[in-house]
Amino acid sequence: MDEQLRRTQTYGVDPVELFFDLVFVFAVSQLTYHLRDHLSGRGIAQTAVILLAVFTVWYYTSWEATLVRIERTRTVAMMVTVLFVGLFMNAAVTSAFTGSGWNFAVPFLLIQLGRGLWTLLNAPNAIWRDHYRRTILWLLTSSPLWVVGAAVDPVHRLYWWAAAAAHDLVGTWLGHPVPGRRLHSQSVGLAESGHMLERCRLFLIIALGETILSTGVAIAAVPMTVMTLATGLAALIVTAALWMIAYGGPGHLVVRHLEKTRDPIHATRMAGNVLTVMVAGLIAAAAAFEMAITHPHGHPSAALSLLLFGGPILFLLAQGWYLWAVPRINPRRWLVGSAALALAGTAAGALAPPYAALLVAAAASAAAATVITRFAPTPAEPARGDGHRH
Repeated sequence: MDEQLRRTQTYGVDPVELFFDLVFVFAVSQLTYHLRDHLSGRGIAQTAVILLAVFTVWYYTSWEATLVRIERTRTVAMMVTVLFVGLFMNAAVTSAFTGSGWNFAVPFLLIQLGRGLWTLLNAPNAIWRDHYRRTILWLLTSSPLWVVGAAVDPVHRLYWWAAAAAHDLVGTWLGHPVPGRRLHSQSVGLAESGHMLERCRLFLIIALGETILSTGVAIAAVPMTVMTLATGLAALIVTAALWMIAYGGPGHLVVRHLEKTRDPIHATRMAGNVLTVMVAGLIAAAAAFEMAITHPHGHPSAALSLLLFGGPILFLLAQGWYLWAVPRINPRRWLVGSAALALAGTAAGALAPPYAALLVAAAASAAAATVITRFAPTPAEPARGDGHRH
């Protein structure tokens, strides 16, 4: 592959891309409210299914705008169209499993199939056109599951949509192969992979901002007392700790890997997959913050503890896995931090009222962030470009 294509160049994130992101941060808020109001195993599963669907729309659209270049008029038009349709899709998030499923499924399928066809017609070369033919085949295969799920009773909708979301997730992870044909990403030159990585980084910080917004809304909903100050501050400490972990660690080593690897697309695709899990962690934490701030003296709750500590654990494990799988950074500190949070959560869930559990989570998250970011990690081995990624 040409050296110029191997080296990842970036171009600036366009304002229309950030404008587009706001509609999907709205979806993060909707998912937080849904999880808070349906705190059960079924509610968690519903939240996960809709998150996968919504994030698939964000990631595919952002990736395809990167592929075709956002500064082109037709790409801006595509992105704005998805923005408008996506607003109605995201507005239906909280009622997707209680009311009409069509309000969510119809705009979702319109975006997925319409944007996929647009990308097929505008792909920059034959390799990408062939890839998007296969992508549309995968989308057409999962579409009946979304349709049936929208048509059945809300009680049974979860099963159909979970199967559809799992199908779409597998397709994304595997690069939408069909027998005898698949995308060998290390053989495709895409100089803008670094741009998509930056898109993921910016979306994460906007999602962190939504967590702060949820905390502020919870603080505004209750009288300003010493307890409100304590719980509100603790929630902000957890959020700040996650921000430190995301942006105060080995980010420069990821960029260095992206510049040297022969397969920058693989690094970028993995970033998108991991971002889904990190956003899930933020949704769980934000829902727990609202519950602890508005009902600080409630009974000890295993469910609340699961969200309060499980959210940061998901965040840490996802980032640690990416750093191990892509730039080969030893994830030991992320594993230790996750284990410490799990132990603290186990104790708090059994013994502590919500306000105390939140204070413990703040202390544990701050300690984990300090350990992870204090010393700059080094790669476990040189960045790989071994050519076997797809």
